[in-house]
Amino acid sequence: MNSNVFSIGLLDQYHLQIPSEIAEPFIANKQSRVKVKATFNSNSIEFYAALKKDKNTDDYKMMFGKRLQKALGVLQNDYFQLQLSEDTSKYGVDMPEELDAVFQTDHEAFTIFESLTPGKQRSIIYTIIRIKNTQTRIDKALIMCDNLKRGETNPMKLFK
Repeated sequence: MNSNVFSIGLLDQYHLQIPSEIAEPFIANKQSRVKVKATFNSNSIEFYAALKKDKNTDDYKMMFGKRLQKALGVLQNDYFQLQLSEDTSKYGVDMPEELDAVFQTDHEAFTIFESLTPGKQRSIIYTIIRIKNTQTRIDKALIMCDNLKRGETNPMKLFK
């Protein structure tokens, strides 16, 4: 399932307002998480996001933080193109290769990871994704696995 491409601007500093006619087919299909493709001038990015009902309107909101704004090259008053697609990923975000490789060698940690809530799973994955250096990603994934096996599930403490 894909939405039509539509033009959008920032609602505020960190959000996009998604028209209800775009969001509701996904919500009706029980898909509040979507894959998003954003295009501005010659820049294009893809990311995953959650559709949240706006309490003040009939529309939906989506987080679009400074990191994504910078990657796309948009400023507060810019309009850009957006398209929503069905999220077919297992965790609501793509699993980094390094974390997947560590989980393949540590079945116990992977089993614990699988028992966590989807939000905690995504938080762990996002933490690994944000690390630029491959070796550091592997090192942090190993630390996280050891902490999971010790019973730590707080994402803020898993990587220390």
